[in-house]
Amino acid sequence: MGWSEEDRRKRQYNISKADQRKDYERDRDRILYSSAFHRLAGITQIVRAGELDIFHTRQQHTYKVAQVGRRLAQHCIAKDAELAVVHGVDQEVVEAACLAHDLGHPPFGHAAEKKLDQLVTGKGVADGYEGNAQTFRILTKLAVRYGSDQCPGLDLTRATLAACLKYPWIRDVSDPKKAGKWSASETEKVCFDWTREFSINDQKTAEAEIMDWADDIAYSVHDLEDFHRVGIIPWAMILSEENADNLVNATVKGWFGAPADASAQVRDALSRLAGIFNLFPAIVKEKYDGSREQRRQLRNLTSLLIGKYVRAVSLAAMDAQRSVNIDAESETEVRLLKHIARQYVIGLPALHAQQFGQAKIISDLFEIFFDHSSDGDAKFLPMRLRYIWKQDDAPAARLAADCVAALTEGEAYALHRRLTGIESGSVLDPIVR
Repeated sequence: MGWSEEDRRKRQYNISKADQRKDYERDRDRILYSSAFHRLAGITQIVRAGELDIFHTRQQHTYKVAQVGRRLAQHCIAKDAELAVVHGVDQEVVEAACLAHDLGHPPFGHAAEKKLDQLVTGKGVADGYEGNAQTFRILTKLAVRYGSDQCPGLDLTRATLAACLKYPWIRDVSDPKKAGKWSASETEKVCFDWTREFSINDQKTAEAEIMDWADDIAYSVHDLEDFHRVGIIPWAMILSEENADNLVNATVKGWFGAPADASAQVRDALSRLAGIFNLFPAIVKEKYDGSREQRRQLRNLTSLLIGKYVRAVSLAAMDAQRSVNIDAESETEVRLLKHIARQYVIGLPALHAQQFGQAKIISDLFEIFFDHSSDGDAKFLPMRLRYIWKQDDAPAARLAADCVAALTEGEAYALHRRLTGIESGSVLDPIVR
């Protein structure tokens, strides 16, 4: 990454005055205080927000990603301060990117994200909808901080914007790597190109790689902790020899670009994890009831795993393919833990039934917005969403998706009931504020 500190700190518009904070601290604070971040308290992590207090919301998940990301950055800097300067690793940038990483997730999580992609592409917009690309769109265009004639978005530094690009390319359906995940849409290409001006090919910045690993750690540890508490995950069975072949094969099957020895790697990871989990018999052998000892062991297990995966990171030499090295054994363990979440939680029939209905809500709202708001003067459109339709550089399908993605899940349910005539609600309640 051949950029100077001056290049990293640049903002596209730079219209605000400096204050007592450093540039990257201002970025972090702008994200933290944005309405897009506030919305995450009402967004699904895996289970619908509000279902049970025990489950993480998307916002709670984000706070933990930010905490882990900051510790990862501190670890990398302490381990090799010179390489940290060369690569560009700042703990404030990493934390800011972690706070921003899920801003673009629509109501109801990944199932709704897929539905919005189908709807947008179905209207002829080839780059569809992707949560990471929507995050970049929010940061650079939709977030409200300045007057519309001054600058769009939050006007973050180049370093922070680059750190938010988990998949640093625009969608390309001819390339398997770029067809399923991407971090910017054509409508933000100018800002994307400015952000990536000093980048090499499709290589993520070191700070983006750290953010990505922090997300994986939080997802694989904290989400499984939630589902252990409600008794969904049978650890004794999962970690048993009898189940090993099924678990290994299923994990390898979902490994994109798996190496030739993937099965051996996953099997070894399973053995190591079994050894760690068996140090905590109250987790493996007992049904969780919230006893002090169970809570102590659960806390110690999550602390042990997170510490292990933070220490697994180091900065790579300048001529390496990646800016950040992750210990291969830890990377495979996290991959395995993520698969366990998918198999034993995301595969629940009751969850799929919820998602089926939620996709219907997403589809109905999108079509209503698309059909009736293109003139920017739909009288039923909540006031907070009307400014979106004032943009003249995006197709109607993109703007309709913007409106859906700006809602919390409670707002989506309530607005859908009102607009479809299921429930009129109060004329004094705008639903979306």
